[in-house]
Formats: sequence, structure tokens, C-alpha cells
Amino acid sequence: MKDESSGHPEAAEHTPSVDDVVEAVLASSRALVAVSARSIAGVKGVTLPQYRMLVVLSEAPGNLSQLARALDVAPSTAMRMIDRLEAAGFVSRVVPVENRRETRLQVTTAGRRAVRTVNARRRRDLRAVIDRIPMEQRGQFAEAMAAFSRAAEELWGATTSDPR
Repeated sequence: MKDESSGHPEAAEHTPSVDDVVEAVLASSRALVAVSARSIAGVKGVTLPQYRMLVVLSEAPGNLSQLARALDVAPSTAMRMIDRLEAAGFVSRVVPVENRRETRLQVTTAGRRAVRTVNARRRRDLRAVIDRIPMEQRGQFAEAMAAFSRAAEELWGATTSDPR
């Protein structure tokens, strides 16, 4: 079949519907969650939400209220997560001398090591998956992922921390 305006053969591609794209993103999301779960599996006692908390705290130590807001959880939920992470040795509570009414939360050396380990595993696993994408499709893939990230940022602001 020829494109009447240019005389060139038409591309066999069709433009996917929004629902088709949503299904593709959902499938990709499941794969990314699996990569995330796999990457933390070797860190004993840390769940995906707790890992996210470690990442947020490693970027910006703060108090419980700030942490709960950053994670969009209730302070009581954040407190239970902190209790578990502190018991595992990943987080410590510090009372600043200048303000004894405030308790600052910070990631310990073991917590920082856990974040680095998980990130290294995640990068390794993502590289293995991306290595299976044909070379000629990788540019489009990167552009599509960046566009998705920008669109989410426009809708909701910073949606996730960047756990390098």
C-alpha cells in the first residue's frame, strides 16, 4: 500500500490506543517491581517500602513528620517502619543538642551499605534486561521512558526519589 501524498510505502505500524499503551506500561511496571523486589531480597529484614524510606533518609535526614510527608504515609506508619529499621541497625535516632525536643532520623553505615548493595543489584538486573532489547530499539525505549517520567513529574511533581 502506498501513501498517496508521498508515493512511499506506508509504514506497517499503527498508532496504539491509550489503552494499549496503558497495558504495556502495566506490564513494564510489573517487571520493574519484580526487579526491585529481587534487588532487595538479599537485604535481610527490609521491605520495598522500608527501602524507599532508607533512600529518602539517605538523601535528606530529617524528623518523623518530614519523612512521613515525603513518603505520603501517616506518621504512625512511618514510626513503625523506623522502629523496624532501627532494630535492624539501618536507622538511628539522634537528639540534637540545640533542640532537645526534636528527634532527627538518619541512615547508619549499615543502612547506607544496604542502599548501595540494592542499587548495585538493581543496576545489574536492569542492564541484563536492557541488554535483551535490540540495539536499534534502545534509543526509542530511553526516549519513551524519559517522556513517561517527565509526564509523571508534570502531574504530581517529584514522584520518587532517585536512588542511584
